[in-house]
Amino acid sequence: MEEIESPFLFGATVAREEFVNRKDDINHLWLNVKSGINTALISPRRWGKSSLVKQVAQLTSSNKQVKWCFIDMFAIRNEEEFYEKLSREVIKITATKWDEWIEATKVFFRHLVPKITFGVDPTSDFSLSFELEELKKHKDEILNLPETVAKKQNVRLIVCIDEFQNIHNFKEAEDFEKLLRSVWQYHENVSYCLYGSKRHLMSDIFNKRNRAFYLFGDMMLLDKIAVEHWEPFIVERFKKTGKTISETLANQIATTMKGHPYYVQQYAHYVWEYTTTTATEALLPICLARMLQVNQILYQREIEDLTTTQINLLEAIANEETQFTSVKTMMDYRLGTSHNVSKNMKKLQYLDIIEKTKTTAIFLDPAFELWFKMYYLKS
Repeated sequence: MEEIESPFLFGATVAREEFVNRKDDINHLWLNVKSGINTALISPRRWGKSSLVKQVAQLTSSNKQVKWCFIDMFAIRNEEEFYEKLSREVIKITATKWDEWIEATKVFFRHLVPKITFGVDPTSDFSLSFELEELKKHKDEILNLPETVAKKQNVRLIVCIDEFQNIHNFKEAEDFEKLLRSVWQYHENVSYCLYGSKRHLMSDIFNKRNRAFYLFGDMMLLDKIAVEHWEPFIVERFKKTGKTISETLANQIATTMKGHPYYVQQYAHYVWEYTTTTATEALLPICLARMLQVNQILYQREIEDLTTTQINLLEAIANEETQFTSVKTMMDYRLGTSHNVSKNMKKLQYLDIIEKTKTTAIFLDPAFELWFKMYYLKS
């Protein structure tokens, strides 16, 4: 019997078929791109930033006047690696053949002479490197490369940089930010879409008046996807593979995961996997336990890096306390002084574990919250 692939995708950039709603966000980003407005896109981990950008890129897939360049800074450790990655990805969009890439480096670099190394597949796998001293003298040539290529090819180039906050780890990071801003702000044929999952680092980069990227462009804050959009999606994905789930159960899956894109898809996947023909309510707690077990090692790492008073504060948040600096709450949960509460609250926010609201604090990760309650607090 032919094995049917799961209709739910998580842990990877989703294609148009698996993408759920975000019509307003798509229109917003698309309008920025068309208008030449730079965008800072910020949301917690696994909320679908990369998928959103790829959806907008697909809208222009048939338009030869618009080209997209994607750079992931996750594994980029320093300034030199950034220059090499930027050069490689921009050169890649100029042509599709290796001999044309070589020719492009001769055309677009005036002072630098990059060394090109091809991998196993020369049609897609190649890298650029530069002599370090020459690179230091001509950084601006690389930073201007997107504009140079866009002008020469008469296109609008969209440079998308994922995990942009990682420049925070570079040596002399703020000087590097100033250099980027000083060059990129004059580009007329290039739009920059800079996104990352460390919300506080990203917010610092784009919101603080003393930072170089302050008011660099439009800031987009992604929200959760409403349950009303998940319900028909889950029902339809089950139906497509010959299985059935009620709207009520689909709603319960999305509600339990509070509309979080990654976890709704993961939870729905396990329910789909355990369903023979029709999903039943009895499957939901079984599949939820399975999902939390799969993610347990990630959650244990989160806990291991926290102090005892930080964990105690998480317990208070899990129990929906609101008066964290009241004498009773500090004593009941062993939170220390009000100064400790304030310091630990800021630390948990910085780590993107919680989010402060007007009246209280909440977990950002709904699955981690459930795991923390069920397996750590045993509640």
